[in-house]
Amino acid sequence: MTAPLPVRPPEEPVDRVPEPEKAPEAPRPSRLTAPLRETGRLFALAGTVARETFRRPFQVREFIEQFWFVASVTILPAALVSIPFGAVIALQVGSLTQQLGAQSFTGGASVLAVIQQASPIIVALLVSGAAGSAICADLGSRKIREELDAMEVMGVSPVQRLVVPRVLATMLVAVLLNGLVSVVGTLGGYFFNVILQHGTPGAYLSSFSALAQLPDLYVSEIKALIFGFIAGIVAAYRGLNPRGGPKGVGDAVNQSVVITFMLLFFVNMVLTAIYLQIVPAKGS
Repeated sequence: MTAPLPVRPPEEPVDRVPEPEKAPEAPRPSRLTAPLRETGRLFALAGTVARETFRRPFQVREFIEQFWFVASVTILPAALVSIPFGAVIALQVGSLTQQLGAQSFTGGASVLAVIQQASPIIVALLVSGAAGSAICADLGSRKIREELDAMEVMGVSPVQRLVVPRVLATMLVAVLLNGLVSVVGTLGGYFFNVILQHGTPGAYLSSFSALAQLPDLYVSEIKALIFGFIAGIVAAYRGLNPRGGPKGVGDAVNQSVVITFMLLFFVNMVLTAIYLQIVPAKGS
């Protein structure tokens, strides 16, 4: 007869450690709200740059270096591009005024078109295409090398140290370059109108003085200042937010140029409409 098996005493219940609750996943931004987020961040960077501009110490050396770089890569192309722009406008306006029998107003109409519209647009496109792309590539390469993160760890603001001098340099170069393009474009239009279309120099200059006024130059400089600010801000924003390593830096450069072009044409339309409503035409 076999012995009965020993009975084990019941084990005391052990309190189980509750598993930690999983944090709820953050909702992914939809494709509809992503452009709004990017726009908000762009405006936030613009506000930060405006605030950090008055913060001390101001980076004078960085500003001078960036000013010289932006000017060196844009002066010659701007001068060369403004000549055919002024010539095309003068030829087109001259042909139209001949058909209407108002050839004496060719000079005023062509010069106003160059100063108000062509000159700020030329400056903005060159600044954003030549200088803005270089700024975006420089900041993007610093970002992927984690230099900007190291600056933040050391208590140095990358916006105040790097972005502000670059934006101010693009704005100042755009304003000065706008005057150069206006002069060269006007001289190019004068040459082509007088030489090719057999216009008279006296009628060209008298029509300009009869139609043009000083606010036309003011609005041209204001446009150049705003366009330079937009080009610098967009280039800095895309450079500070690259995606995907070195390839992302190249994509950011392309995106910065395209976005700047779209914003420039839209802002130019708004400023022109406001100016025509506020400032009456000369002689009206």
